[in-house]
Amino acid sequence: MNAPPSSPTKPPVSDLGSLADPTAVEHLGPCRTFDYSAAELRSFMRSMLLVRRVEEQVGSWAERGLARCPCHLGIGQEAVAVGIGHALRPGDRLFGNHRSHAHYLAAGGDVFELLAEVLGRDAGCSRGMGGSMHLRSASTGFYGSVPIVGATIPMAVGAALAAKMDGGTDIAVAFFGDGACEEGVLHESLNLARVYQLPVLFVCENNLYSSHLDIALRQPSDSVARFAHAHRMTATVLDGNDVTAVAHSVAGLVETMRRDRSPAFVEAVTYRWRGHVGPKEDIDVGIRRSVAQLQAWKERDPVARLERALLPARADSEASRSEIDAEVRAQVESAAVRALAAPMPASSALLRRVYFDGDR
Repeated sequence: MNAPPSSPTKPPVSDLGSLADPTAVEHLGPCRTFDYSAAELRSFMRSMLLVRRVEEQVGSWAERGLARCPCHLGIGQEAVAVGIGHALRPGDRLFGNHRSHAHYLAAGGDVFELLAEVLGRDAGCSRGMGGSMHLRSASTGFYGSVPIVGATIPMAVGAALAAKMDGGTDIAVAFFGDGACEEGVLHESLNLARVYQLPVLFVCENNLYSSHLDIALRQPSDSVARFAHAHRMTATVLDGNDVTAVAHSVAGLVETMRRDRSPAFVEAVTYRWRGHVGPKEDIDVGIRRSVAQLQAWKERDPVARLERALLPARADSEASRSEIDAEVRAQVESAAVRALAAPMPASSALLRRVYFDGDR
């Protein structure tokens, strides 16, 4: 009897090429500015810093035991949500996953309500009943995130069908990770969206890990855009740590989607600095994640790369970045103080909120 094949100790030849190599020099330089104004570049900076400072606050609470729900942090991945958010407008319908603080904030979700939710407070965006993985901001178009891998992808397809039936040019967006590409529901959703020509943007944040397992141990290729190609769907693979590249490319895709009422797929290659869940920079998450690898990916920090792009644009850009950061830190600290002081839900809400009764 033949022995079972051993697990691979190194990845096959990468279909992502230099995008999966944190040492590739072409991805270490500043973001391309395209035709974005200095004000737009600063807006990108502010949005990414807001996501990072909020997640650092959540991570601090998790470490201190103040946040008692599972908290999945996307520090290092901020450019994907922020870049895509730049191409969207009111009326678009967004859906996240278990790691969706960035998606919620990039959609315009309230910082205080997110932090209050993480602490289980009644003022939270889900009234304190959902925690970090159940976020919702319907007023800004973010219709929800859930911990079940892949579960919101068909919801986004349904929202795209509704948008098409409503007329107009609204689209739906589904954010998910490379692990969700191993769920059957993604493939069913891709098929349905393509056959019915539904305006849904599938956004895979490929950070090369599903929970604790490297993509080389799970799939024969490290690129997931091949699934969109199988459905004859427009797909693009991007440097997910370059916010302007994401924004510029997705703007063109979304324009076509609005005009043709058709689906599209984005694979944004990025890397999370923290472990699968919790505040620590776990290293024991598969055979390829090491201290050296993590440090190499930190050199592709999307915030630092945008900062380097700003330097030649304005002589005072360094001061501008520090001013933006100070403003963001003050905003997050103020929201954190309010969230800590906010009351918990009344005990009567425990059962009453299990079913929708109009009480948000």
